[in-house]
Amino acid sequence: MPRTKSVNDEALLQAALEGLELQKQRIEEQIREVRSRLSHSRRGAGPEKAAAAPPRRRRRLSVEARKRIAAAQKKRWEAFHKKASGRKGAAKAAPAE
Repeated sequence: MPRTKSVNDEALLQAALEGLELQKQRIEEQIREVRSRLSHSRRGAGPEKAAAAPPRRRRRLSVEARKRIAAAQKKRWEAFHKKASGRKGAAKAAPAE
């Protein structure tokens, strides 16, 4: 009795190979499209434009300015903590029913 299973397997594998080849072609086409989009977006921001811009320098604060900022921040924190401690005291003083 001849084995027909191997013929069916071969046909199945052939059909699978054709399907995979089609998928491969579609994927390669999509890859080409994405690469072309990337190359278009890179053209606007080339390395020559980035090299022409000087590096940004940080602004330096004077000692007096830093002291004023620190004092203002301490004042804000004191007010915040004073307000927060007032809330805690009010919550404890309220009678529980």
